[in-house]
Amino acid sequence: MSASAVFILDVKGKPLISRNYKGDVAMSKIEHFMPLLVQREEEGALAPLLSHGEVHFLWIKHSNLYLVATTSKNANASLVYSFLYKTIEVFCEYFKELEEESIRDNFVIVYELLDELMDFGFPQTTDSKILQEYITQQSNKLETGKSRVPPTVTNAVSWRSEGIKYKKNEVFIDVIESVNLLVNANGSVLLSEIVGTIKLKVFLSGMPELRLGLNDRVLFELTGRGKNKSVELEDVKFHQCVRLSRFDNDRTISFIPPDGDFELMSYRLSTQVKPLIWIESVIEKFSHSRVEIMVKGGKEYLMRAHFGLPSVEKEEVEGRPPIGVKFEIPYFTVSGIQVRYMKIIEKSGYQALPWVRYITQSGDYQLRTS
Repeated sequence: MSASAVFILDVKGKPLISRNYKGDVAMSKIEHFMPLLVQREEEGALAPLLSHGEVHFLWIKHSNLYLVATTSKNANASLVYSFLYKTIEVFCEYFKELEEESIRDNFVIVYELLDELMDFGFPQTTDSKILQEYITQQSNKLETGKSRVPPTVTNAVSWRSEGIKYKKNEVFIDVIESVNLLVNANGSVLLSEIVGTIKLKVFLSGMPELRLGLNDRVLFELTGRGKNKSVELEDVKFHQCVRLSRFDNDRTISFIPPDGDFELMSYRLSTQVKPLIWIESVIEKFSHSRVEIMVKGGKEYLMRAHFGLPSVEKEEVEGRPPIGVKFEIPYFTVSGIQVRYMKIIEKSGYQALPWVRYITQSGDYQLRTS
């Protein structure tokens, strides 16, 4: 079983848009969600799944919105959460920034998308490329005529339309790595992790096939090239366009890409990472009864001050939170991953230009203080 209804709430818990898919849970039950959320948060027992009687609320927060799915049955929670995150991804494809204002300005399209994303509580069409074929923000450009099924729905390559043409054929490849690092006060690395994504911007005509080669350690071992300058990828996740059987056989990433922007793959490396940026902090603590005033010499000043003297029972314990670091390093990947080649094969035989960019940025990068 899956969701009975889906709600989009503002930060105060007021429903902006809702869709009842099954009718087995009263829509008024959503009134219990926000009080229950606040209560659990005050108790320090906040959970992604809240229950009130026989009704279960599965929720996530994005920006200033809450997406909530309700169910009274023993639903597949992982399926519901996957659907909620996919819904956010689709909305972001349409509206760029998903927040309360974008929902209010596009409520008609949001209703249309909710109708297509789920049917009777079960996820249906969640690919934004397919949805954009027949749900568009520019309604004045829709042609009226004989109704037909969008070609991408029945096409073997559902994520790409036929007949795409560009004057200049190009592919932009972004290899982005985020470094998660936790260092204690003594300088020892407690946790290090690299999370990478490969994103593409595709402006290619026709129905091209792309083949991407990386310095993958498994590939290098299969071809007898050793392990020099190779990277062992973990937890690899591909876009649905990638031919997984081909990758399993010879580690070649072969695919017919969607048009425009999409994430080709993501990966993780749990190798030990040296801190890219080091911070030495000096914390000076002053007494609460001490006042420092800096003035320039050679002048006379008149100062009036009023000091309150509240009663103090004990000194407040001053916490020392870790220092968070934000950075971005272009033309560099901390793992050493490289795009070895990008082959573009299309029956018309046109020439296309692939462009590659490497970026390393901070993820959850924290240094503890003593």
